[in-house]
Amino acid sequence: MQISKRLRIATLTAATTALMSTATLFGANAQETYRIGYAISKTGPGAPGAATSTTPNYEMWVKEINDAGGLKVGDKQIPIEVVEYDDRSSSEEAVRAIERLINQDKVDFILSPWGTGINLAVAPILDRAGYAHIAGTAVTDKAPQLAKRWTNSYWLLGTGEQYAVELAEFLKGLKDDGKINDKVAMIAVADGFGIELSKAGREALEDRDFELVYDKTYPLGSQDLATIVNEIKSLGVDTFVAFSYPPGTLGLTEQSRILKFNPKVFYAGVGTAFPLYKNRFGDDAQGVISLGGASENDPKIADYIERHVAFAGREPDRWASIVNWASLQSLQQAIERAGSTEREAVNAELAKGGFDTILGTYKPGDQNFWQVGQWQDGKFVGIAPTSMEGAQDLVFPKPDWNGAQ
Repeated sequence: MQISKRLRIATLTAATTALMSTATLFGANAQETYRIGYAISKTGPGAPGAATSTTPNYEMWVKEINDAGGLKVGDKQIPIEVVEYDDRSSSEEAVRAIERLINQDKVDFILSPWGTGINLAVAPILDRAGYAHIAGTAVTDKAPQLAKRWTNSYWLLGTGEQYAVELAEFLKGLKDDGKINDKVAMIAVADGFGIELSKAGREALEDRDFELVYDKTYPLGSQDLATIVNEIKSLGVDTFVAFSYPPGTLGLTEQSRILKFNPKVFYAGVGTAFPLYKNRFGDDAQGVISLGGASENDPKIADYIERHVAFAGREPDRWASIVNWASLQSLQQAIERAGSTEREAVNAELAKGGFDTILGTYKPGDQNFWQVGQWQDGKFVGIAPTSMEGAQDLVFPKPDWNGAQ
């Protein structure tokens, strides 16, 4: 099994010193470290997403806790030790890595991998072994049923139906006002995320009398995106919807710029809310819509973004990163409230909720986040649900592309 492994104890660079100090502090019979493991996509098509939404948050969380002396467990402080594997964006590799974390490494807690498909693959394994599963980057319509079946699983980003309905309602308002026609082109990556979202999107759009004049999937990792854009360009659509992963999101945007495909509404999937999208496309990001959003006027969100930049040298994305950080805050408080590192005690506290996080008072799985966002003047802001405090007005129509030559 070719899986890369790294151990980081107490700090990311001082493993030996940390082990010596904790052994001296707690004695031979005390738990010296709290072992956290995860399998994450460091290579393969999922790597850009994991490197934006997940890995920096895990690493920053560990560093901040260990710099403060460790997790507060009863009257002790216990540093975190990390066991990390590369799942190579493969469900099969992720399953093997999770089984190794459970059976060989015997870690205390397992953080979730990146992506819908991989989270669905590892969920039953975590449940059988008694580990909580806080899935921070999975969107599935099965979330309510899975949470009931596996009582220690939390599906933080909700269901595809939630995003699809919110988007379809937004589009219906534009159609009813005569601002867009009823023609929609929709494509999706042939992965759990794309399949779930496109199914929900199809139903939500057709229920609101939209005509799907293009409705196809493309393989994960596909490089032939110009053909798709060319096929859609001649169909007279005012609305383009792509339920895509980052490589596809970037590729479809680039090809749309090159081929001068400029619908009034351009919605692209995972990756649009990433800083790299703004960095790559500059002013052409203006008006592009996607999942997520952020209220940067919230002091807790602003403080998190500032700390993330100081740690990682780049901004977090404005969707899953924020939800992931709230889940890590919840985990820390669950351990400290339990006063124990025993999994059952921690799981019981997680189930109670009531954690103080950047999303307010929170229980993993609460749906208090933006479902539709848009790039406006260099920020990816929340525009729906419109009932949420701080919702911004839609920039419409999307300005013409001007950067591609």
